[in-house]
Amino acid sequence: MLEVVNSPEHRDLSVKQVVPRLADQGTFLGSESTIYRILREEDQLQHRSPAKPARHKRPRELVATRPNQVWCWDITYFKSPIAGIFFYAYVVSDLFSRKIVARTVHESESDLHAAALIQAACSAEGIDPDTLTIHSDNGGPMKGATILATLQRLGVATSFSRPRVSDDNPHAESLFRTMKYRPEYPRGPFESLEAARQWLDWFVSWYNDDHRHSAIRFVTPSERHEGRDVQILEQRRHVYEQARQRHPERWSGGVRNWTPVAQVVLNPNDRSRRQVG
Repeated sequence: MLEVVNSPEHRDLSVKQVVPRLADQGTFLGSESTIYRILREEDQLQHRSPAKPARHKRPRELVATRPNQVWCWDITYFKSPIAGIFFYAYVVSDLFSRKIVARTVHESESDLHAAALIQAACSAEGIDPDTLTIHSDNGGPMKGATILATLQRLGVATSFSRPRVSDDNPHAESLFRTMKYRPEYPRGPFESLEAARQWLDWFVSWYNDDHRHSAIRFVTPSERHEGRDVQILEQRRHVYEQARQRHPERWSGGVRNWTPVAQVVLNPNDRSRRQVG
């Protein structure tokens, strides 16, 4: 029985698959429960083939305590005038500040475009080697030879989501949701590649310099990226403290928390989740 179920023909199949296949061949070795019992006794309930199915571990925890420590990037689709054809928006954002540090739109998905964009962003932000980790999904443009070689040359570490697990790159997904739910986002297709680029430029300007982000105490990403959020939040705290002093009867507790967020964690491990909880 062990010889049959471990044969090349059957070793990749579950017992539930093996038993009816044998019956189709006119063979009965035993019931499913009997075969399971024997495999259990021989400690062979695990996958029996050398080619075990891939197991994708959760990405390692990334912690950002300052700007330009961890970036996230992804690609989203913009409709073009031609049905079934899209423009591709490449967006790179900083995990700590939420600032969009680079963006572009192309007519195709390519690691060449991504490599050029990230290299330009590293130059603009003055990134030193071995100081930045960039997280992305598992798509072809994210793991192509050109972009991986570029990141290695720049001294940028890489981190990847598990295949088909969007929750491993939640900040990029949240950014795209904010983008496409803006009232200004076109309900129909973009007229041209240039129109798509112009709209993305407008969105980035609004997002970085006008949008008060809820995850960073309602300062703008640019203010936090440049360190101006500390003074802004201190001024807010002062305003609230003065209001409480003028009318203490209106306050049942302390003033609202305007302390700057000290760190942002991407894909927190179990210990970090317990600390947050």
